[in-house]
Amino acid sequence: MAHLIDTMAYTGQTPWHGLGNLLPPQQSLDTWLQAAGMDWTIEQSEVMFNVVSDAPHLRPFAGSKVLYRSDTLDPLSVVSQRYNVVQPHEVLHFYQDLVDAGGFELETAGSLKGGRKLWALAKTGQDMRLKGGDVVKSYLLLATSCDGTLCTTAQFTSLRVVCNNTLQMALRGSTGAIKVPHSTQFDAAAVKASLGVGLSHWDEFKTQTQALAARPVAPEEALRFFSDLLAQPRDEDNIILTRPVQRLNELYQGAGMGSELASARHTAWGLVNAVSEYVDHHRRARSQDYRLDSAWFGQGAHLKAQALNQALTLLQ
Repeated sequence: MAHLIDTMAYTGQTPWHGLGNLLPPQQSLDTWLQAAGMDWTIEQSEVMFNVVSDAPHLRPFAGSKVLYRSDTLDPLSVVSQRYNVVQPHEVLHFYQDLVDAGGFELETAGSLKGGRKLWALAKTGQDMRLKGGDVVKSYLLLATSCDGTLCTTAQFTSLRVVCNNTLQMALRGSTGAIKVPHSTQFDAAAVKASLGVGLSHWDEFKTQTQALAARPVAPEEALRFFSDLLAQPRDEDNIILTRPVQRLNELYQGAGMGSELASARHTAWGLVNAVSEYVDHHRRARSQDYRLDSAWFGQGAHLKAQALNQALTLLQ
């Protein structure tokens, strides 16, 4: 089966999806561009169509353009003339000042779907340790697309070290993300200013996580949480144990990585991590790269965000 990930680079431990080229720490952005397969540009051309008549000829399709790769000349998408692209090198150079002066460190970068989606992920240098030695680290993800499926998005995300589960931060009812539609120009400095790259976001997420780890959850309440999350039908007041609900409950009750730690055992934080592990490692997917796409940008990311927001309501 063909992979969605064309090439990808990483430093440190092998990512949970097991894909990519290993780089030593503290490499230049040019090295990252080459290793991640992002050393090409997005070019554009007119969209033409063939008119079949007595004298066949090509005519332009006004209002649209085709985007293609400079290295392979492979087409990427057909978009409107107003579509503003973000080049692969712009994704990595977004982190230049953050790495040079802000203590950030690039950890992964690459492309999906033949170059239609591009991303880079960097550690912010912030982390927390919950009860039982449960370590969670902070990251900043920048991703974009050239086929209209994703706004250029910068978002804070977290990674739970014991299981490599990823979770987007929910901050004060927001998504903790800045999204720039392709109808406007991408301004890296403005995005970083809007994000407020610093301690405030992480401190808020840290407070939420500590509260979730201190909130006890009874077995029946856990089953109801998973059933409500997946919008499963109920037989009057009885919970119907569908296979997904059963699997989530198994991960929560001890089968999940790190589920035995004091921070997660029979707590609301454990509920969230059962869902994130299910999405990142167990939910049915065509391949590991399809799983990555879903976990970061698709239905998997949405389900994890729902789980976190639903768990936060248990604190009220």
